[in-house]
Amino acid sequence: MSASRQTVAAVTNSDAERRRQLRRAVIAGAVGTAIEWYDFFLYSTVTGLVFARLYFPRADPVVGTLEAFGVYAVGFVARPVGAAIFGHYGDRLGRKSALIATLLLMGVATFLVALVPPYERIGIWGAVLLTLLRFVQGVGVGGEWGGSVLLSMEWAQSNRHRGFITSWPQFGVPAGLFLANLAVLASSAVSGDQFLVWGWRIPFLLSLVLVGVGLFIRLGILETPVFSRLVKERRIERAPVLQVLREQPREIVLTALCRMAEQAPFYIFTAFVFAYGTETLGLNRNFLLSAVLTGSALSFVSIPFFGHLSDRIGRKRVYFFGALVTGVYGFVYFRLLDTRTPSLVFLAIVLSLIPHDILYGPQAALIAESFPARLRYSGASLGYQLSSVFAGGPAPLIAAWLLGRYHSGFAVALFILACAFVTLAATAMLKDHTNQDISGD
Repeated sequence: MSASRQTVAAVTNSDAERRRQLRRAVIAGAVGTAIEWYDFFLYSTVTGLVFARLYFPRADPVVGTLEAFGVYAVGFVARPVGAAIFGHYGDRLGRKSALIATLLLMGVATFLVALVPPYERIGIWGAVLLTLLRFVQGVGVGGEWGGSVLLSMEWAQSNRHRGFITSWPQFGVPAGLFLANLAVLASSAVSGDQFLVWGWRIPFLLSLVLVGVGLFIRLGILETPVFSRLVKERRIERAPVLQVLREQPREIVLTALCRMAEQAPFYIFTAFVFAYGTETLGLNRNFLLSAVLTGSALSFVSIPFFGHLSDRIGRKRVYFFGALVTGVYGFVYFRLLDTRTPSLVFLAIVLSLIPHDILYGPQAALIAESFPARLRYSGASLGYQLSSVFAGGPAPLIAAWLLGRYHSGFAVALFILACAFVTLAATAMLKDHTNQDISGD
C-alpha cells in the first residue's frame, strides 16, 4: 500500500474511532446523568409526599412543608461545592475519572436515605441524617453535569452540532425524573396504605442497581481528545477553580443568572406541585405522579429538538424565547391547577416542562462554550451549579412561603415572571459562540 493510501486509511480509521467514541460518550453521559438525576429527583418527589409527615410530624402542616423543603434545599447549597471539587479534578485529572467518582458518591448516599428511621424512632436525628445525605447527594450532582456535557462535546467532530450533542446529557434530567416518578408510582401501587411506612423506601434501595449499570457504561469510554491534547501540551492548570474565578468571574455570574427562568420554575413544577396538589387542592398522589411522569416523557423529544434548533438559529435566540414563554406560562399553570378539574390539572402539569425544555436544550452548549478548554470543567460547573443556591433550592421554599402568605398561586406565578426577567437580562450580556471553533482556546 502506498504512503498516501496508508495516510487516508489511518485518517479514516481515526474518524471511525472518534465517531464510535462519540456515540459511547453520548450514551455514557445520558445514561449516567439519568441515574444521578433519578437519585436527586427521587428525593425531591418524596419530600413533598412523605418527609414532612415522617420527619416533622409535630409541626403545623405549612411549617412542616417548609421544614421538609428546607432539608431538600441543602442539596442545592452543596452543588457548588461539588462543582468546585470535581471541577478541579476534572480539569486536572480528566473528565472520565471525575464522572465515575460522582456516580458512586450519589448512588451510595441515595441508598442510605432508604435506611433512615422516622421521627417516632430516633426523633430529630432522622432529619439530621436526611440533611447530611442530601448534602452528599448535592456534592455528587454538582460534579456530574460538567463532566457529562464535556465528555460529549469534546468528542464531537463538528462545531455545527454541539447544541444537539450536548442536549443528550440534558436528556438525562427528564429521564431521571421519569424513572424517579415511575419508581414512586410503582412502589405506591404495590405498598398501598403502607407507602408512608415502607413503600417509599423501595425506589431508594434500587439506586444501587442503577449505579452498577452506570459504572459499567462509563468504565468503557476513553478520555476526551481535548483533555488528552491539554495533557500533551502541558497546559493543565494547577488550580483551575481559582484560575477561572480570576479570569472569568463575569461569565460565571452570567451563566448562573441565565438559569433563573429554567431552574426555579422547574422545581416548582416538579417538586412543589406535590405538596400544593395534595395538601392545598386535595388531589390524588398517584394522579400527580402520573402527570409529571407524562410531562417528563414529552421532554425526551423536546430537549434534543431545542438543542438542535439552537444549532440552526443560535443559542441566544432560542434561550430568549424560552424565558419569555416561561414567564407567561406561570400564570396559565396556576390558573389551570386551581380549577381542580382533573383534565385541566393534568394538562397544566404535562405542558409545564415545555417552556423549561426550550431553555434546557441549548443550555449546556451555551454555558460550556463560554469557557476555554483548560478551565471548562471548573467554569461551566460553577456557573451551572451556583444557580442552585439562589434558584433551584429556594424555589419550593419561596413558593410554599408565598402560598402561605397570600393563599394564591398568582403570587408564585409572579415569582416565576421575575425569574424570567433575570434570565433575559443575563443572557443578553453573554456572548453567543454558536458553531464557532472552541477546541483550541
